[in-house]
Amino acid sequence: MSIGAVLVSPEISEVINSLSNKLGSFSHGFTYSGHPVSCVVALEAIKIYKERNIIEQVKSISPRLQDGIKAFSNSPIIGEIRSTGLVVVTEFTNNKSRSDLFPPEWGVGAIFGSKCEKRGMLVRVSGDTIMMAPSLIISPIDRS
Repeated sequence: MSIGAVLVSPEISEVINSLSNKLGSFSHGFTYSGHPVSCVVALEAIKIYKERNIIEQVKSISPRLQDGIKAFSNSPIIGEIRSTGLVVVTEFTNNKSRSDLFPPEWGVGAIFGSKCEKRGMLVRVSGDTIMMAPSLIISPIDRS
């Protein structure tokens, strides 16, 4: 079930509120906004997160994922690797330079994405950037 929220800074909120009298209210919503079924599912998901200690799981395993991905940062085609928790973004550039991008027709990100998929790993591709967000319940593999 889908449910979401949009958050804005106080500065943006103040501008919206100050212009409401001139322009009308800021009528914003999603097709599922406040839908009781979506709300019940969201509450149950939060309950499960707490019962299974998912937040602590993410905190304990994310450094291992981040360190593993950052091990590739010396590659000449990795411009930047950014991460928070279990979300990792890798940008491909030529010679590690953000100003020296690969020609779009080369499709470097798409090539890398298809290689990941062949190995059972789904990534989101956006140009020459890939985004990874594994399941929150992943666990390390014991290779001993």
